[in-house]
Amino acid sequence: MARLSREDRQIALGRLQAGQSQSAIARHFHVSQSTISRLWVRFQATGSVADLPRAGRPRATTAAHDRFIRLRHLRNRFLSASSSVQALPGPHRLSDQTVRNRLREAGLRARRPHRGAVLTRRHRQNRVQWGNQHLRWTVRNHWRHVWFSDESYFLLQRHDGRRRVYRRVNERYAPNCVDEAPVHGCGGVMVWGAINTAGRSTLVHVQGRITAQRYVEEILRPHALPLLADQDAIFQQDNARPHTARLTTQFLTDHHVQVLPWPSMSPDMNPIEHLWDELDRRVRRREEAPANHRDLLQALQEEWDTIPQQDIRHLIQSMPRRCRAVVAAQGSHTPY
Repeated sequence: MARLSREDRQIALGRLQAGQSQSAIARHFHVSQSTISRLWVRFQATGSVADLPRAGRPRATTAAHDRFIRLRHLRNRFLSASSSVQALPGPHRLSDQTVRNRLREAGLRARRPHRGAVLTRRHRQNRVQWGNQHLRWTVRNHWRHVWFSDESYFLLQRHDGRRRVYRRVNERYAPNCVDEAPVHGCGGVMVWGAINTAGRSTLVHVQGRITAQRYVEEILRPHALPLLADQDAIFQQDNARPHTARLTTQFLTDHHVQVLPWPSMSPDMNPIEHLWDELDRRVRRREEAPANHRDLLQALQEEWDTIPQQDIRHLIQSMPRRCRAVVAAQGSHTPY
């Protein structure tokens, strides 16, 4: 049975006294309804929600220890349990696991952190300003005219530590259980694409280092301009140096392309980022993994063409929610 911390018990008790249902409180704390019911019965019988006295091993930490551990990890979420053991004042014989147990009681569990762009104060201000400027934009009147574009780099082999192998004990170094990786990596493929509620561009292979000249001649002129023939079309691109170069901006101005202003360090505002993730998953799910760069490019282009247009529309329909989220986060990271 899941246990509630002392703080959560007090919160649950307050909600019960305010008239909230036991089932709603149970869903909020992710526990069974019987747990909330027993908590209420105990309070009515004893007037307290504290643990009843019971036999067992004495608690290794005091209330001061618990408070020190909780506050220390709330102030710095990336500290390890062993560092807190060494930092605890006074004589003690605590283990790393004891610290982890106290953190769990406080609702703090070790999880893989979200990786986001480095946001300075100026970045946050610009993101909030951009979100406020587009809060009233609707999909029907505005976002459906936008062509979202971006480049993305796909690795031929990815070794990010998240891959798992099913093996028996003592099979750690068995040949069929070792994830072999090249010492210096194996490279990948960079592609460019654009999406809209009504369609998508072809997936363009970008070879070598992209410059403003190459961006104009190999991407904008042959691939982007035909998509922007409609006078209501709006072109979105991030603030990469080839995109903001004088040559690029002059080319877009000469061809009367309306460009959507974009805040720096804001990949979470661009729905095509989620499409890149979906494209990568589709390639990884193939029974035969790409063996070389040519196979990888072919697989990417095939999967790009088979992604349902409805999925793309759903991503672009999230733009109003993205704007509200970045304003609510005061320009900080959002769930998108």
